[in-house]
Amino acid sequence: MPLSRERIYEALRQCYDPEIPVNIVDLGLIYEVQHDDAGNVTVKMTLTSQGCPSALAIPEQVKERVAAIEEVRDIDVQIVWEPAWNPSMISPAGRQQLGLDL
Repeated sequence: MPLSRERIYEALRQCYDPEIPVNIVDLGLIYEVQHDDAGNVTVKMTLTSQGCPSALAIPEQVKERVAAIEEVRDIDVQIVWEPAWNPSMISPAGRQQLGLDL
């Protein structure tokens, strides 16, 4: 099966901030995903804050989950702070899981 954005996002949906019971995609932490035919993947993401206690664990989770896709040869996880994350970035599914705006 060829590498696709959908497969990468499926892997990313298996990653969680341990303090928030919503995956990092629905939490709005993933800003950009790129890949090429050689299996190189770049994920630009943020964290809920610069002082996030899981600042090392979450990117490591991302690397592990995406690297588990057979066609992935290399993964580069880039943490960015612009735009700054805020709760409005949470998807409707994530908001529902958290009981927000019901």
